[in-house]
Amino acid sequence: MKKESFEDAIPKPSNIYFKLWKAKHEIKGVTKCKDNPFFKSKYADLNAILDAVEPILLKYDLIILQPILDGHVVTQIIDCENGDMVESRLHLPVVTDPQKQIAGVTYFRRATLQSLLSLQAIDNDGNEITEAVKNTKPTISQERFEKALTAISEGKAKKEDLMKFELTDIQTKALQLL
Repeated sequence: MKKESFEDAIPKPSNIYFKLWKAKHEIKGVTKCKDNPFFKSKYADLNAILDAVEPILLKYDLIILQPILDGHVVTQIIDCENGDMVESRLHLPVVTDPQKQIAGVTYFRRATLQSLLSLQAIDNDGNEITEAVKNTKPTISQERFEKALTAISEGKAKKEDLMKFELTDIQTKALQLL
């Protein structure tokens, strides 16, 4: 009869959340390998995501299924040992063009898998747009600019007050002369 070691005596959690927690420690970044010509950026396609996560999940006896159920794309991660499951789902819009429908299914499969595993994905498209909007300053008319210069020279305003505007080259040079 085999002696039980100390490690054998420690109960090992087998619930799906513990396994996902262990897997998440091993999942590294997903390679962005596809070009998005509309936003001139790269993104990780579904195959890149599956390549990055599936071998690790399988190591912990977790399997990914992505069926379409009741008009939803569903991503399920199932514990093969006990049948526990976590899932994420998105409702498919009604599309009559089969190619667009398949593209939507692929897109939703990618989105639900990323969401379910909380994959670190940099939304380059969104970040670039957000930064552009955040960094866009309003313009200032020449008349208003001149009134601001007068207020600055009279001590009623500060140069910094004009820094919130997108200034023309001439306006910038005029401000530097103060």
